[in-house]
Amino acid sequence: QETQVVEEEGAILVIIDSTDDIWIDNRIVDVRAVRANVERLHAEDPERPVVIQAAQASTAEILVSVMDAARQANVYDISIASGE
Repeated sequence: QETQVVEEEGAILVIIDSTDDIWIDNRIVDVRAVRANVERLHAEDPERPVVIQAAQASTAEILVSVMDAARQANVYDISIASGE
């Protein structure tokens, strides 16, 4: 079974791996820093949606936290893709 990677052209991709680490721009970000990172990336291009790619082994709690952080950054165009 191959991992489905969402190729959302230009999207702000937030990856939650199987150990609940959050990745933005190829680096691990603390959950408390998600809002600031999304705000910064969104300010660069307000049309960019947020795509959250969550591993099946990740917890719902961390997914909800990331979604809340994106909303607090005033981004409401949020998609969820399942990772490995």
